[in-house]
Amino acid sequence: MAEKYQNIYRIASARLQTWDYGWNAAYFVLFAPKTGNITYGKMHLSETGNIAQKFWMEIPNHFPFARLGEFIIMPDHMHGIIIIDKFDDRIRQSRRRGRKNSIFRKSQTPKIQIRREK
Repeated sequence: MAEKYQNIYRIASARLQTWDYGWNAAYFVLFAPKTGNITYGKMHLSETGNIAQKFWMEIPNHFPFARLGEFIIMPDHMHGIIIIDKFDDRIRQSRRRGRKNSIFRKSQTPKIQIRREK
């Protein structure tokens, strides 16, 4: 039987349980409230749409390791890409030694196990 929260059925999370969403990566974000409407071919943001746009643009002010990719606000939702790029002291140390490195830490690679049904 499906789980209920406050007497309403819930769908299971689409998040990968073996992934830490604080890891360095690019993330696709979907925000789905009513954000505006289109009149005569022009998008008009609602109060919620204006707030969503304002706070989206402020993300790097609060999280200096976050960069914003493309985003778009549509009448009933918003899509965006956030790039998390935290600097790691181990990367700094490897640069001093002249090693090739990546913005992604080796320790951040998740171990994914695939189960096969028999």
